[in-house]
Amino acid sequence: MAPDNPWRDWIGRTERRTDLVTAAPLAMLSATLDRDDPEPVAGSDVPPLWHWLYFLPVARQGEIGPDGHAKRGSFLPPVPQPRRMWAGGRLAFEHPLRVGDEITRVSRIADVSVKDGRSGRLVFVCVRHEIADARGVALTEEHDIVYRDNPPAATVAAPAAAPQPAPAAERYSREIAPDPVLLFRYSALTFNGHRIHYDRSYVTGVEGYPGLIVHGPLIATLLVDLLRRQLPGARVRRFQFRAVRPIFDIHRFHVCGRQDGERRHALWARDHEGALAMEASADLA
Repeated sequence: MAPDNPWRDWIGRTERRTDLVTAAPLAMLSATLDRDDPEPVAGSDVPPLWHWLYFLPVARQGEIGPDGHAKRGSFLPPVPQPRRMWAGGRLAFEHPLRVGDEITRVSRIADVSVKDGRSGRLVFVCVRHEIADARGVALTEEHDIVYRDNPPAATVAAPAAAPQPAPAAERYSREIAPDPVLLFRYSALTFNGHRIHYDRSYVTGVEGYPGLIVHGPLIATLLVDLLRRQLPGARVRRFQFRAVRPIFDIHRFHVCGRQDGERRHALWARDHEGALAMEASADLA
């Protein structure tokens, strides 16, 4: 029998926001990813996934919850489970956003579901975004958020479930050192106050993880960045990703890829133990 879902009424709730595509965040993310890009100017294209630098959350300090996120209950449902993770997403790109564009994002709660798992109750929220500029809809995105309980104190150090081995047949890859500076810079660029990415005492003592957690969107961005390094002129039409296992700042990891069809590339992140941390695919134009 499925558990009760008190958040069903949130499905269909919408939010509309506007923003201006500016050059400075693009230059800063380029530096953070250790790229040697030309300085962005008016009319420069926004690379795929770099739209996450815009429509940033601007909750007042008094509206921040104990985990560093804005308190829930305005747009997102007030789910009580304290652990929050960006579990994955699906994106379709129609045309690039450009520096100087005024852009609009319409967001809708597409689904809220509740499941009872091995570690307790899980709440899944799917949010659909549609981002448009003067030329029309530039991209659509669905992203999945999962909420779960903190572990009981007695099991904070309990071993995780057996990991899924990552593929070993990559044709191109890059080693990433996820040090606290990288995590801080990405948190600052996305105005992300989630304490799991910078507060070591919180993430280890409260949420029970062994180190700072590398942002799911950052890993996804690194996967697309790997593809762009391999195929600089390629245009991504569709991208989807799923977080499988957390990556922590205490070990290096690899982003990997290979061609998986005429216009598709399989991408994944492999942690220091050889386990699959994120799987993704990109369809090219």
